[in-house]
Amino acid sequence: MKVFFWFIMASFILSSCSSGKDWRTASRESAGIAPNPQTTSEAVLQVYGASAWGWRGWFAIHTWIAAKHSGESSYTVYEVIGWRQSRGLSPVRIEKDLPDRYWFGERPRLLNEHRGAGVDGLITSVDNAARTYPWPNTYNAFPGPNSNTFTAWVAQQVPALGLHLPFTAIGSGYRE
Repeated sequence: MKVFFWFIMASFILSSCSSGKDWRTASRESAGIAPNPQTTSEAVLQVYGASAWGWRGWFAIHTWIAAKHSGESSYTVYEVIGWRQSRGLSPVRIEKDLPDRYWFGERPRLLNEHRGAGVDGLITSVDNAARTYPWPNTYNAFPGPNSNTFTAWVAQQVPALGLHLPFTAIGSGYRE
């Protein structure tokens, strides 16, 4: 009877690992959190986190940084994405993009924000740190380096960011 019970429990757990979602059709739209860059002239620097894709989202988040200098009409997004490595690209992605996109269907939440006077210098420091990330061609979901390793490393290089990632930012404590 015990074996049957554990078989049923294991089957239930394994079957619930499939979210039934398709990453190709999952939302990547703006969540409407970031200030509109067309109408916001001040500098904006934000850090976001959203539940990771699939079963990993039960316990882990993906983090990224979005920034726009004063007067800019678009955001630059800084993040690490593992699948880029399998396509021969650097996992580090620094591109103009929507700052507050859903992470493959998962709504982002704002983890940190700086706006206004003095933020342009902070953005420049974040950009410099992101471009000198020590693992630009390496990605490992666990223990790292991964997207959270990247965000934590940038925060460590730029203490004025004042960023403290949550426990669910698996990989944020990665050290070689």
